[in-house]
Amino acid sequence: MTDIAQRPLLFLDVDGPLIPFGATERQLPDGYPTYEQVAGRSTPGAGTNPLLSRVDPGLGARLAALPCELVWATTWMSDANACIAPWLGLPELPVVNWPDPSDDEGRGGLHWKTRPLVDWARGRPFVWVDDEITGADRAWVVAHHPARALLHRADPVFGLTGADFELIGAWLLAG
Repeated sequence: MTDIAQRPLLFLDVDGPLIPFGATERQLPDGYPTYEQVAGRSTPGAGTNPLLSRVDPGLGARLAALPCELVWATTWMSDANACIAPWLGLPELPVVNWPDPSDDEGRGGLHWKTRPLVDWARGRPFVWVDDEITGADRAWVVAHHPARALLHRADPVFGLTGADFELIGAWLLAG
């Protein structure tokens, strides 16, 4: 499985998995760590979105090391390539373009991203990392996607952690 067309996809959301939010003072008494400068680089776009300083640039190397094709699956769309990819040291990644929200009526409890991601995968195995995944999404993917899929909910309070990377990496290697 060295051909990139055969590698599993990893659909990556930004808000929650990469930009943690919502911690209480009890959970993080000192607040979120911030990464204003790394190796002479300043957080891109921090002036327009101060939450960008919460993106740990070390996540980039961990994401790049996974045996998969990374794809932005976020409402940031191409802004993820402009603001976040360079900060993480990632190349420009493919971006899922979302359908018009009016095209997504009668979702039956599904996240609005579920169907478009399955369509985008076109039968390839995939991991979807998001903070809003539910059992309804998992059940729908099992019933409608012919290949393996891991729908992994990242805790938005902490974002992607070492445990998340271990689980995702093991799933990717097991395929």
